[in-house]
Amino acid sequence: MQEFSAKSLILIPDSKDALEHIRSLAPTFIISTSYEHYIRALCKVIGFPYENTFCTKVSLDKYELSQSEKRRLIELAGEISEMPVIDIPKNATRLDDLPKEHQKTVRRLDEIFWKEIANMPIGKIFDEVNPIGGREKADALKQICSRLGISLDGLMYVGDSITDVEALSLVKTGGGLAVAFNGNRYAVRNADIAILSETGLTTAVVAELFLRYGRDAALDAVNEWSEETLRKRGISEALLRRLFATDRKAKVTVVKTDNVELLIEESEAFRKMVRGEAVGGLG
Repeated sequence: MQEFSAKSLILIPDSKDALEHIRSLAPTFIISTSYEHYIRALCKVIGFPYENTFCTKVSLDKYELSQSEKRRLIELAGEISEMPVIDIPKNATRLDDLPKEHQKTVRRLDEIFWKEIANMPIGKIFDEVNPIGGREKADALKQICSRLGISLDGLMYVGDSITDVEALSLVKTGGGLAVAFNGNRYAVRNADIAILSETGLTTAVVAELFLRYGRDAALDAVNEWSEETLRKRGISEALLRRLFATDRKAKVTVVKTDNVELLIEESEAFRKMVRGEAVGGLG
C-alpha cells in the first residue's frame, strides 16, 4: 500500500515549500483520515516527520482474504466505480432530500458495505480499524496542545471537509485560527478564513501572519489582503515574491455571516476545478 501510495501522490502546487516554511516558524502536524501507508509515503516525499502525524492505522497483512472474497470485492469495486457522483443539495437534511437517482446510489452503497462486506470474513476489518474521523481529529488537537504545553488559542488548523468540522470548531471557539482551504460547505461554515487557492503558499502566508501577530491581527490583514499590506506586515519577502509572481489563482477571505453562503458556493466550485501535481516520482 505504501508503494502504491508513493506512486499516486497528488499535492496542491508548492505544498512542500509551504510546509517547510511553516515548520521553520512553529511545530507543525498532519492530522488525516488517510491510512498510515499513504501518510508514510507522503512524509517521505515532502521530508515531513512521521512522528508528527495522526492517521488511520491498519495492517492488512493480519487479515486473510480468500479467492472468492477477492473476486467479489473486485466486482463490487467495479460496480462502485460506475456509480454517479452523489450530489447533496444545499439544504438537504435526510436521504429523501437527495435526487431519486442518488437516493438509490446511497442505499446500494449501504447494502454493499454494511450488509454484504460486513458479513464476509474480511468484514471484521470494519470493527477492528478505527478511522481518524471528526472526533478523532479534535482529540488529536488536544493531544498536541498537551504535548506542546499550549492552549487552543495558540493553534491554527487547516481543513477542507466534513471530517474537519469538529477540529475547526474547537480551534475557532478556543480562540485559535480556523482555516478552510478549498473547503466544502461544512469546512467553510466552521472557519474564520476561507482560502481558495491553486498554491499552498497562500496558507504559508496566513500561518506567518497568525504566528507573528495572533488571530485578530491576522484577520485584519486578510481583510486588507494585498501584496503591499502583507509586505508592510513584514511577511517573508521571498514568500511574497513567489506568491504574487505566479499566475495561480488565490483568494483569501474572512468568513462572515453576510458572505458565508457566497463563499461556500465559490469554494465548492473552486475545489472541483483545482488540480494538484503528481509528486510520486520525487521521492
